[in-house]
Amino acid sequence: MNRRTTGKRLGRLSDKELCGLIAGKNPAESEAAFTVLYERYSRRIHAYCYRILSNNEDAEDAFQETFLRFHRTIRNGSRMTNVSGLLFTIARNLCINLKKKNTRWAADPVEHDTLSDRDEAYEKRELLELIKTSLELINPDYREAFVLREYNGLSYKEIAEVLEITLPTAKIRVFRAKEKIRLVLEPYLRDLLGEGSP
Repeated sequence: MNRRTTGKRLGRLSDKELCGLIAGKNPAESEAAFTVLYERYSRRIHAYCYRILSNNEDAEDAFQETFLRFHRTIRNGSRMTNVSGLLFTIARNLCINLKKKNTRWAADPVEHDTLSDRDEAYEKRELLELIKTSLELINPDYREAFVLREYNGLSYKEIAEVLEITLPTAKIRVFRAKEKIRLVLEPYLRDLLGEGSP
């Protein structure tokens, strides 16, 4: 069975089944299963790291280390019930540690590929830049919850698990983040829409 056929077959398996193969004794199958999980979650994890760290180099470090630790955890025989939750938890802890160690938290001028495109209209690029800036201005707890919800598509229940908070707290943090971002953006949006005071 060639690599493409193997990948297609493994792609139909659940996260839990893939983790079983990663932890198994067949090295080729283990590697193929890990590749499938990597492809399944890599974009979301990378986007999360970038949104939290606002720096391409740091985000790349946290992203790569997340999957290394995830692989080690599975190979060590840990039972897996929520792959997405584990990946985001590992990524979050790494981002927190990087922030504590690192003093350069100025935003990287290079736009992230999930948010910008060469062909976007100027106004849209400007608005995306404002959203990015507003994220950096709000409370880090609110920002984390907002990023997990709006950029990574996690449910409130998953956010609560990753951040180790209650479900109501997760909902409140996302709501407050949206409110803060709206307040930051309001004057700029009025200008963009030509509704500023004469």
